Amino acid sequence: MFIYNVTINISDDVHHNWLKWMKEVHMPDVMRSGCFVDNQILKVLYVEDEGHTYSIQYRFLEMSDMERYQKEHAPRLQAETAKLFKDKYAAFRTILQQVD
Repeated sequence: MFIYNVTINISDDVHHNWLKWMKEVHMPDVMRSGCFVDNQILKVLYVEDEGHTYSIQYRFLEMSDMERYQKEHAPRLQAETAKLFKDKYAAFRTILQQVD
C-alpha cells in the first residue's frame, strides 16, 4: 500500500472556503480519477507557520496508479487549485510506502 501525501499550508483568510472546497469538490474529483482506493484529510497541529496546515492523503495500490494519476489528472486538478487560491497556499507532495 502506498500513500500520496499533499501537505498544504493555506492562508487564514481563505481557509474556510478552501476546506469546504477540498471536501466537497477537489477530493471527490481526485477520487473519481479511479487511481486511489481511499483518502483522508488531517490537520497538522503545532505548526509555527501562519495559516493552517493540512495533510491530505490518498491511498493507492500500485505505482502504476500514481503514474497514471500524475500523467492524466494531476496537471488539471493542480491548475484548478492554483486558479482558485493563487498566492494563498504553499504545498509539497510526497509518496509514502506502508511498512509492515
